[in-house]
Amino acid sequence: MIEKAIKKINPNAEFSIEADDVNQITWLNGTTPISVADIETQLPIVEQEIKDQIQAQKDLKLSAKTKLMNGEALTEDEANVMVGL
Repeated sequence: MIEKAIKKINPNAEFSIEADDVNQITWLNGTTPISVADIETQLPIVEQEIKDQIQAQKDLKLSAKTKLMNGEALTEDEANVMVGL
């Protein structure tokens, strides 16, 4: 999740991180370091985005199942989620 928070702040950031620890980030190839505070500020936002994505997938599966049971056409997204794409 730390990686996603960093990429949210700077999509071009190059870094390595050890033990998923915000205090063990090595900035690579001239990437300007991002403060721990800024990264930690993004963590709850990233966490909520992940939860929202999971819920959206569940909702899409439920919609697809309902449509299949009712003989209705699926959207491309619904079809994709049903076949695991």
